[in-house]
Amino acid sequence: MRIVCSAGGTGGHIFPAVAVAQSVKKRYPDAQILFIGARGKMEMKKVPKAGFPIKGLWISGLQRRLTWSNIIFPLKVIVSLISAFVILRKFRPDVVAGFGGYASGAAVWVASRMKIPTLILEQNSYAGLANKLLNGSADIVCLAYDEARKYFSKGQIIMTGNPIRAQLKSPFDQSTCKSMLELEPDKRTVLIIGGSLGARSINEALAQAAEEIDNLNDIQIYWQCGSAYYDQYANSRTAALEHVHLTEFIDDMSLAYGAADLVVCRAGAISIAEIIHLEKAAILVPSPNVAEDHQTKNAKVLEEKGAAILLSNEQLDKLIPLITETIEDRSLMDQLSTRVKAMDRPMAEERIVDAMEELSAQNKQS
Repeated sequence: MRIVCSAGGTGGHIFPAVAVAQSVKKRYPDAQILFIGARGKMEMKKVPKAGFPIKGLWISGLQRRLTWSNIIFPLKVIVSLISAFVILRKFRPDVVAGFGGYASGAAVWVASRMKIPTLILEQNSYAGLANKLLNGSADIVCLAYDEARKYFSKGQIIMTGNPIRAQLKSPFDQSTCKSMLELEPDKRTVLIIGGSLGARSINEALAQAAEEIDNLNDIQIYWQCGSAYYDQYANSRTAALEHVHLTEFIDDMSLAYGAADLVVCRAGAISIAEIIHLEKAAILVPSPNVAEDHQTKNAKVLEEKGAAILLSNEQLDKLIPLITETIEDRSLMDQLSTRVKAMDRPMAEERIVDAMEELSAQNKQS
């Protein structure tokens, strides 16, 4: 098989694409896989690190204000479409799969015009702009949330769920995780994460709540502040507390999730997929700085099912009392874990590879 995977801009697009590519290689060791991303974006480093070649398009998103980048956006689109055509014509893929981002939109749209079978994955409950524009261009649309079905009136729709990182498939037991992270074995553990770069508002809420955190009983906090914020908070009063463990980045998320009784995180598609798969009780704090406020829409899907607690960014001053109230209510913790488990769609990447096989077979028959 010859597969093109296109994803870009955020880890929420890139990591699922890598997980699917790894699944393809597991099933077909001789498969040829090429990624298409956007020049200068994180995929240009993350994808080669995962062992796959990548080609970059000169494309970027529209800004919310008038900028030089917006003025030349039409030129970028034209150049990117031509570049995508050249790349696809040279590589001759059996299937082109898009995982979100503007580079993905260009690659899948061009592939559909070249009569190459196409597939897209929408990771969120609210479809992103690139994927919405591809309605009618993708032969198969893979969804993580049934709520996103309304954005796609054409193409075959398959409910697959979101692929998750391979390292989370077989987590350690909680006591082992706590030991490896040098956490207290008998204290309930709250994992607070804001992504690799961190979440400024969550970090600031923790920094301002030192007195409240100091009064927590038998609770410890594992706080990932992000590389951009570590120097700012390393010497804070909160970070100095005995039961607070500050880190800028978590290399092995299986340990962090495994140690946690309760997770506090943003409501990105991949974070949610991970807590669902690992059956973790969670407080979701949607980022206000994302397109179409899609993280709030993701979080509300879980909240309405009683599978997570939604706390808005504006209510972060209530975070510590909410953590205490939640983690001390064993019935609520069990309910959150049970209901989030019911939302799991394991082996999402396998379902997506199955769809690729189907498209490849149809293409060869025709």
